[in-house]
Amino acid sequence: MNRRCATIHRTTKETDIRLTLDLDGGGNGDVSTGVQFFDHMLTLFARHGIFDLDIACRGDLGVDAHHSVEDIGICLGMAIDEALGDKSGLVRFAHAYFPMDEALARVVADLSGRPYLHYDVEVQQERVGELDSELVEEFWRAVSVHGRLNLHLELLHGRNAHHIFEAVFKAAARALSLATRTDPRIEGVPSTKGVL
Repeated sequence: MNRRCATIHRTTKETDIRLTLDLDGGGNGDVSTGVQFFDHMLTLFARHGIFDLDIACRGDLGVDAHHSVEDIGICLGMAIDEALGDKSGLVRFAHAYFPMDEALARVVADLSGRPYLHYDVEVQQERVGELDSELVEEFWRAVSVHGRLNLHLELLHGRNAHHIFEAVFKAAARALSLATRTDPRIEGVPSTKGVL
């Protein structure tokens, strides 16, 4: 089986990012974004998605973390799309529920080629560590748009913002892990259109 990998190097006046994703990895994350809580979320995303994910980002954190977080989402989305190749034999759809103490998140994914994000995750804390809570939605929107994914991320219940975001990232990891698998029973792309 060919490894489904992609490396994205994206440089702007605000960020310089190198990201490598292996969809068929072993759950290894080597992440350095300059925002420790975000590093934690991306590392556990790799672990629970069973992806190998390397990210090095130099961003204008003196302004705030917005550009770094959003641009990493752009690069991760691009890497997912590139690594999937022609999507032949792809499972395509998946969902996952993930509990983290009092928090429970549900993520549903469709690798449809049509980007859409439904984000229903409300937290009371404005920030967790150095990460502004509102940036989590911006990250997932960038992943969805540049990965050409339909993603529904929902918090079913929870109070602690750290637990909530951890549940969301783990559920997203598991849903995307399942959706990006291949099934030998599927011939071509899984669509009546014949293309994704």
